[in-house]
Amino acid sequence: MREAISTSAAPAAIGPYSQAIRAGSLLFVSGQIPLDPETSALVEGDIRVQTHRVFRNLAGILDAAGTSLERVVRATVYLADMNDFAAMNEVYATYFSSPAPARSTIQAARLPRDARVEIDVIAEIANRE
Repeated sequence: MREAISTSAAPAAIGPYSQAIRAGSLLFVSGQIPLDPETSALVEGDIRVQTHRVFRNLAGILDAAGTSLERVVRATVYLADMNDFAAMNEVYATYFSSPAPARSTIQAARLPRDARVEIDVIAEIANRE
């Protein structure tokens, strides 16, 4: 059984997808780009600023589903420019404690709205009693 998760704490989906889908004890969060959830505008700033916004969006969705960044088991990071890796990684590291989630990082030819970073995650979520 699948359940869609939606929250105003993250940008509304800009296409035919859900912010996240709960399937059993896992939550699959769609890729988040650095959009301000109130304005749907891309945040201005460097890769650090954009990465922080992405994590605030992810945290909002995870919270709406009853979980958190602490329960993330897998992340995929998409960068518009792999030269941004070190700066993104510095910010990324502040959001996770050890053991960090499994992760892949990929340079994409182009990201939605010409964002510099997009991140999707899979997290554990408590089963409903």
